[in-house]
Amino acid sequence: MILGLDTATPATVVGVLPASGEPVELRHEPAPGERPGHAAQLLPLARRALEAVGATLADVRRIGVGVGPGTFTGLRIGVATARGLAQATGAELAAVSTLEALAAAAGTERAVLAVLDARRGEAYAAAFRGGERLLGPVAIAPEGLAALADPGHAPWLAVGDGAVRFRYRLEPAAEVPADASTLHSVSALAVCRLAREARPTDRDALLPDYVRLPDAVLRR
Repeated sequence: MILGLDTATPATVVGVLPASGEPVELRHEPAPGERPGHAAQLLPLARRALEAVGATLADVRRIGVGVGPGTFTGLRIGVATARGLAQATGAELAAVSTLEALAAAAGTERAVLAVLDARRGEAYAAAFRGGERLLGPVAIAPEGLAALADPGHAPWLAVGDGAVRFRYRLEPAAEVPADASTLHSVSALAVCRLAREARPTDRDALLPDYVRLPDAVLRR
């Protein structure tokens, strides 16, 4: 049984991929103007997801965690929680790129540009096709996003909250689904499936992939 967690975006998402039976995914989306609820929501969501498949944390054999890039506080909470659960249960850990999870959930053989809003006038982006990483992850100014969609791999699909925010920069280099499409949300079940195929990560080696320096470091 695999437990998947991701806290790289304002949403808190948890998935359970059992050895048999239907998988379960739960998420908490903060209301407009509300702070992300990662710290308060992550463990309760995990317990509820496991209960839905008749399991407990003791049944988890591997924990996949989205390591970013994304919000610094969110990533720290997700990684610390995964490490703590692994220590308590003996489960293996697997680090999963949040951008790769976004691309994998698109379920297409097309080239996919996964884009997250990085704030500070930037986006995080990485490109994949058929499970192969084409580029990234990078932190990039929005005006540079369209150039990442190499015409040699067209037609492109762009997903993620950054694709929504910077739609005007990406089109017509890539197709951007409607703003309300679920393709723009990180899937914890995609994290689970990628974790299933990934090499285990040592607990002490599991770290967030920030891509750029935190604000506090830059200010210093």
